[in-house]
Amino acid sequence: MGSLPAIPYWHYNVPDKEKTAECPAFLLNLDDKDRRIIGSPDAAYTLRTWPEVCDVIASNRLEVFQRVPSQLRRYRAFSHHLARQHGSVANFVVGERLRWHAPIRARGEPFRYADDVKIIHNDWPYGLDPRIVHLVIWTKFELKTDPATGDLTDRARAEIDAFMSTTFRSRVPPSQVMWFKNWSSLKSIHAVEHFHVMMFDPDPEFIREITNGDIPQCDKAGP
Repeated sequence: MGSLPAIPYWHYNVPDKEKTAECPAFLLNLDDKDRRIIGSPDAAYTLRTWPEVCDVIASNRLEVFQRVPSQLRRYRAFSHHLARQHGSVANFVVGERLRWHAPIRARGEPFRYADDVKIIHNDWPYGLDPRIVHLVIWTKFELKTDPATGDLTDRARAEIDAFMSTTFRSRVPPSQVMWFKNWSSLKSIHAVEHFHVMMFDPDPEFIREITNGDIPQCDKAGP
């Protein structure tokens, strides 16, 4: 028997009426990882548990985090639209999500002033247990790295950890809070410094308070 024809990667997780002969513009020029993810069914994806998330962060294997295939498709479509409308995703984040104005300058030393920091939801979170909340901490100041290793300096790591203790661990059990800063190659936005915070099953009221009622773009954007 002959083999079945290969299904184009852009035909996965969409109804038949939305399938196109040509690849949509927003799915062109993907790297191998994103093409593989988008070209696989949602049903084959397993949401990561909190112990798995902790292990990934502790072992610095951040590249294994990924979005559910259909969510990655939505993210690519959304990013393509933003780039056309705002010039770049970074322009949208800075102007619309953070409401910061160029040139971005910090008032003082890291974490000294509240208006040098903005805490919002990750607009397109990874495929995780739905009880896991993923926030992004944006800063007007530099999170200094060691040029030799590309990793955070000991001082920057200590400053972040102190902020984490004051802001998050005082309200959420420490075992249910993790943070990480993406490597440069994994960052989707390079224009503004940021790092990530994940929490397991935090009080929703605390999340509303800490994000000032922020709503992620994935909950606003169309399908």
